[in-house]
Amino acid sequence: MRRTLTAHTTDSLAADAFPTALRTAIQASGLSLDRIQYRLRARGVSVSVTALSYWQSGRRRPERAESLAALGHLESVLGVAPGSLIALLGPPRPRGRVQRESSRLPIEALWSEREPVTKLLKRIDFTTETALTKLSQHDRIDVGVDRGEKRISVRQVLRAERDGVDRTLMVYDLERIGRPFPEITAHQSCRIGRIARDEAAGLIAAEILLNTPLARGDTTIVEYALNHPGPPYSRGDDTYSRKFTTPAREFVLELRFDPRALPAYCEQYTVDPEEQTTTRRKIEVNAAGEAHAVALDYGPGTFCIRWEWPQDRT
Repeated sequence: MRRTLTAHTTDSLAADAFPTALRTAIQASGLSLDRIQYRLRARGVSVSVTALSYWQSGRRRPERAESLAALGHLESVLGVAPGSLIALLGPPRPRGRVQRESSRLPIEALWSEREPVTKLLKRIDFTTETALTKLSQHDRIDVGVDRGEKRISVRQVLRAERDGVDRTLMVYDLERIGRPFPEITAHQSCRIGRIARDEAAGLIAAEILLNTPLARGDTTIVEYALNHPGPPYSRGDDTYSRKFTTPAREFVLELRFDPRALPAYCEQYTVDPEEQTTTRRKIEVNAAGEAHAVALDYGPGTFCIRWEWPQDRT
């Protein structure tokens, strides 16, 4: 028997109509979010528990094509009339700065294991980092002939959204616990503040202090680098990921391999923090060992690149 959805509002297209109806349907079903995710997965639909939680709280709502397609299956799992949830979504939310701020995620939300990141961040100050808009992000990874990572160079164009912004934040995951931590060096318009490390989790966080505090609307270009000790250089898991808590207008991810040691395969992919969906695309590496990927208006989420060495290909 299908249940009828009702939203506690006089306007069926009000902003809270969809989350209210979804919460009501979930409560009436008697299913936990974990069980709902399990039943959706059995239908070949991938929606994370985080996404379901965000949708029912009204913090986020399904807008991408994959999310809208998943709603039909969700309606069936919850036993509500077909199309009843989708009808309550209303028009897409506005884009631009308002949308960018409303979609901001906590930093730790981009890690599957949040607790180590949360504890690490308590040891440094990142209170003004959320008042910065990332207009442009350019990362360059240099990989040595021994297949280890030599250096990660970072260039950011940032804009202050309020007065007094004086720092941004860096969190880096070693990918393989036990690797030596890199040295963080400042190169333009910044200096390195407090650094916190978690040996057990393989995480390092640092304050990137701006040379001059910004007033609202001011922009700055910041450059710093993570220098791995070597040679020999330690090898991670042959991937690199940049996590975005809020959309960035432009992201360039550049790879530079030693021409004497070129990978057999390289690809880019993205991971949505809510729906855990990915899109993959092959990247060509030229004879000089250069490769790159570009993303526009990407985030929140994780943009990744991975590579495989000749003998690792099956």
